[in-house]
Amino acid sequence: MDTNHAVSAFAALAQPTRLEVLRLLVRAGAPGMAAGDIAARLDVRQNTLSANLAVLVGAGLLRRTREGRSIRYFADMEGLRDMLAFLLEDCCGGNPALCAPVLDDLTCAC
Repeated sequence: MDTNHAVSAFAALAQPTRLEVLRLLVRAGAPGMAAGDIAARLDVRQNTLSANLAVLVGAGLLRRTREGRSIRYFADMEGLRDMLAFLLEDCCGGNPALCAPVLDDLTCAC
């Protein structure tokens, strides 16, 4: 991930609804969620949600597929990995032992 892409991703998350959407979709996992279900769960108007979803897709943090008249959204785990890797690229001056606690906290125990 280059710096411009990282700035775009972080800017996308610098808004409460978009951050909530991403966290919700990370929790939803592989099945993702339909846009209408996301709107209902977060109590957000659909037109407002649509704009926020577009920002997250453009930043590479979500992906989507059309299912008939509905669109299903998913957390783009590769995009999230790229963003975290960008942050931790030079972690701890190249000393992996110093980074281990941070990486252990990020490890999914599911």
